[in-house]
Amino acid sequence: MVFLSAQLWLRSRVTDRYWRVQEVLKHARHFRGRKNRCYRLAVRAVMRAFVKCTKARRLKKRNLRTLWINRITAASQEHGLKYPAFVSNLIKCQVELNRKVLADLAIYEPKTFKSLAALAKCLRKRLPPPPHDHNSERSQESFAGVCWV
Repeated sequence: MVFLSAQLWLRSRVTDRYWRVQEVLKHARHFRGRKNRCYRLAVRAVMRAFVKCTKARRLKKRNLRTLWINRITAASQEHGLKYPAFVSNLIKCQVELNRKVLADLAIYEPKTFKSLAALAKCLRKRLPPPPHDHNSERSQESFAGVCWV
């Protein structure tokens, strides 16, 4: 068995303190004023920044969800549907796309979003789905020879 108590007793604690101070000051380098130089002020500022960072991670999720809902609402109103009716009819049609994907479709794929709105509108009015127009869009046969790597 190895007795480490003597080595631990003789070990200097100064180096540990130095590196602990440097770690705190590293996190405080971008702060303004004496908070980025004075350890006593930097410790408080870094702890406060860490607390705000933790709270901001929760707020970010909430803010993004609100943004997605606003985007979907605006896009669905362009097609004559309100947001709750649009989402509930998509769920009834077994279209399981989350709000993030729907918001991205509304921005970057407006034709796809228009077809989803038409699907939701048909279910709302109890109409059969609109016929697929093969002339205006490329059919699946044209992609038969393409190999996606």
